[in-house]
Amino acid sequence: MRKNLLAVFIVLCALAFASGCGKGKKQEEKANDTATPAPTTEVSATEAPTAEPLPTEDPYAGKAKSLLTGQYISEKKAKKRPYAVMINNIEYAARFHSGISKASILYEAKVEGGITRLMGIFEDPDVKKLGSVRSARHYYVSVASEYDAVFVHFGHTKFALSKIDKLNVDNISGLSGYGGKVFFRDNSISAPHNAFTSSKGLAAGMSTLKYRKKYKDGYEGHFKFYDADTDPASGKEAAKVTIQFSGYASPYFVYDAEKKVYKRYQYGRKHIDTANNKQLAFKNLIIQYVDDEPIVPGHAKDYRTINFENASGKGMYITNGKAVKITWKKNESKKMMKYYAEDGSELTINPGKTYVALFPDNGSKLTISGKRKDKK
Repeated sequence: MRKNLLAVFIVLCALAFASGCGKGKKQEEKANDTATPAPTTEVSATEAPTAEPLPTEDPYAGKAKSLLTGQYISEKKAKKRPYAVMINNIEYAARFHSGISKASILYEAKVEGGITRLMGIFEDPDVKKLGSVRSARHYYVSVASEYDAVFVHFGHTKFALSKIDKLNVDNISGLSGYGGKVFFRDNSISAPHNAFTSSKGLAAGMSTLKYRKKYKDGYEGHFKFYDADTDPASGKEAAKVTIQFSGYASPYFVYDAEKKVYKRYQYGRKHIDTANNKQLAFKNLIIQYVDDEPIVPGHAKDYRTINFENASGKGMYITNGKAVKITWKKNESKKMMKYYAEDGSELTINPGKTYVALFPDNGSKLTISGKRKDKK
């Protein structure tokens, strides 16, 4: 009897043990089913691949440095010969200046009677009205040759014609048979101060005369430029620059410290381009002292001359609110003019527009005054 009871007890324990083991195995399998799967290095089909960085676009692609301003412009435009255009600057005519703010470089020098005349060096200008255009003077012909420029004028002296021939300077004349293709008159302005040209007119003159349209081979430019805007390391403070050519002509420039340019004034008011109503402004001012004198002493017309054939002299370079002393040398037969710093190295100027005064070193007055307005 006891043996039978013992057997039954053993069987019951075995069944209970088997039941517990099965339940634990099922719970373990269930836990394994809900566990977080191990990470994998495979990328799912819907996951976007990591993008490769795009190459940086070259901001100077298709561009080249202008030989006139040192700024980047289109390669096509940078290769084109500039125009050197004579511009009337008596007080009456200056009220109607049009298109001259497009000049990359602006020259000013005395002509007869104490007045000044301007010459703009234009780089493929896009203008409907440029001028008014006036007559040539021989020292301006010499300057135009330094830029491999096409010289544009309406009228001339015999001295200017002689210099054009001597230096073999390509020129477009308003007194020529083709002049009507190039120039037009604004009859609302009194003659002879009302002759103007345009970009289309200049292009017509180039085509008619079959002039070379690109810089000559080997031409390297007139100026040496910094790669970026640079303040002079030393020099005199120059917030206002007054250039008194005569009692009649006394233009002046005021430094705009915010824009870092010199704004031009003359005849007691802002010098405005009527084509865009903008005041003329320049990054660089160069005062080039020259030997200016009557070409024929005592002559009634008081025609002037400047010694440019093989000459040198002193001057001032003014930029970013400071003025420094410079020197210059010119060899007219080689069509070369260079500026030099005080240490004798070639002058480097800031990129931008430049004004050059061919300033008589014989009693005319230059005044440089004031402190930079951006200083506290």
